[in-house]
Parts: sequence; structure tokens; C-alpha cells
Amino acid sequence: MTKETSAEVKTITIVLSDLRGFTAMSESCQATEVIALLNRYLARMSEIIIGHGGVIDKFMGDAILALFGVPEASEDDLERAIRCAVDMQCAMDQINQQNEAAGLPFIFMGIGINTGEVAAGSIGSDVHREYTVIGNEVNLASRIEAYSLRGQILLSEQSRHLVGDAVETGEANEVYVKGRREPVRLYELAAVLKPERLCVPRRDPRQSPRIQVNMPLMFQCVEGKAVLPEKYEGEVLDISYTGMLTRVPRYLPPYAEIKITLSLSMMAGETAAVYAKVLRSVKTDNSYESSVEFTGLGADAQKAIKYFIDRIIGSG
Repeated sequence: MTKETSAEVKTITIVLSDLRGFTAMSESCQATEVIALLNRYLARMSEIIIGHGGVIDKFMGDAILALFGVPEASEDDLERAIRCAVDMQCAMDQINQQNEAAGLPFIFMGIGINTGEVAAGSIGSDVHREYTVIGNEVNLASRIEAYSLRGQILLSEQSRHLVGDAVETGEANEVYVKGRREPVRLYELAAVLKPERLCVPRRDPRQSPRIQVNMPLMFQCVEGKAVLPEKYEGEVLDISYTGMLTRVPRYLPPYAEIKITLSLSMMAGETAAVYAKVLRSVKTDNSYESSVEFTGLGADAQKAIKYFIDRIIGSG
């Protein structure tokens, strides 16, 4: 191989982050507002990644691919990558304060972390060339990130094993990911312990008030970035600022993504499109009760839902 096309196999840690509900927010805000919000977000995340010794491989819209272990490896690559991810989540509070001041909706981020062998090198042509990494471990990092909910950091089994007692995590959760025959174990990060303890901020939907309601909804399943055409009807049993309990006619597995059309009195007879991820589903007599967390809703819908809930609580 020539110097320009040579590649080498490296063991690195991959940190992949993505905003929850960015597409829905983009549809409800002015393009200039979206660009300004995105630039604030990317600027702050870049500072954190570089501050921890990471390399930003690329921005992919609202997603960030960061690498630890290139161009040179260090013994603490994995620990620095994990601490970096926690600092990224901590910084979201400040970013959302800025969004609120600008009249924009809150945004939330999910992060997936994986450690493994990749092919690293320069790819492209004489016209354009860039250094990047490719391989199954990069793909797995992307799959892991797709399972993360708002505010979560998920570790692969390999990253969890290698980092040892430097972190606290939840129990293993087995999921099936595209491209893998066997289930993959994921671990939710709770805290890093070295050099000092730093906890992942909690973004718990149950921290907001919930009210019992009886409202119709329509939903469609989402695969990748595509909304499937088949529509299903259901009802909302309770709702909070950040999620709801639904009764639906089909089983929705945990981490499945759906697009919900709500016919809400809070929207003055209008409908609102909301993206959500399934937390859990329980079989009832002839249906399923599925708890979902909002991952994307426009500023108007966000304000209307809050007003609706607050008004009912205030009149109680």
C-alpha cells in the first residue's frame, strides 16, 4: 500500500452521541434557530471532547462521533472516554437554559460507548481525503447509541468489562441489534469513580407530575429514520411533561421508536406529532399498556402539554 492509502488496525474507544427528537424540533422551528442551537450544542460538546483528549471524527447532523486512542493510544483512553460522556450529559443543563431563554424547546442526548478493533486510516481521493475509522465495532457503537434514552449513557459489554471498578452501572440488559445473531449486553452508566465520583444526571420522566386522562392517539412504528406507513389506534391513560402511559393493540418492544399523533384538547382541536421511545410494555386482556418517553416534540406542543397538565392539577 502507498502512504496515502495505508490503514492500520487499532483498539480504540468510540463515543457516539445523538440528540433525541432533533428531526421533530427542526420541523417546528425556523432554520436559522435550528442552526444557532446546533452550533451552540456542537461548540460545547467539542470543547468537552477535546478537553478529555478525544478526537472528533465527524459531525453527522446532530450526531457526534468521537474517538479515544487515535492517533496514539494511552492506557486511560477508555476511562477518559467515559468521563467525557458524563461531562457531555452534565453540560446539557446549561444548553437547555440557553434554549429556554431563546424560546426554543429543551433537547436531550443519548450516548453509546464501545471499545474494540477498528481499521484507521485516510480515505477519499485527490479531491477530498479524511482520516476516519471503520469496522464492526464502529457499527456496534451506533447500534448501542440508538438504544439510549434521553440523558442515558450505554456501555457495550467489552467497554464495561475493560473499565472494571472505575465505574458504577446498572444490570445488564440484553437486546438484539442489526448485524448480530446473538443478543448484545448493554450497561447503563450511573457514575464514574476515578479520579473522583461523578454521577450521570438523571432525566427521569417520573420527576414531572402525571395526570390520568382518556385521550385517543394514533401511532406509527419507526425503523431507522423511516416512519412506516401502517397506522394503529390507541389511547393515552396518563401523561406527564416527558412521557405517557398508553393502551395499544400490539406489542411494542422496549427501545422501539414510534411516531404518535395526538388528538389533544390542549392543542385546541389540532393534532400534534410526537416521537417517543418505548420503556416497557405489559400485556393486558386484549391489548398492551406501553410506557413511552418523548424523544421529540415541537416547542408549541411542549408548551401546550405543560399548560394542559398544570391547568388540570391547578383545578383539582
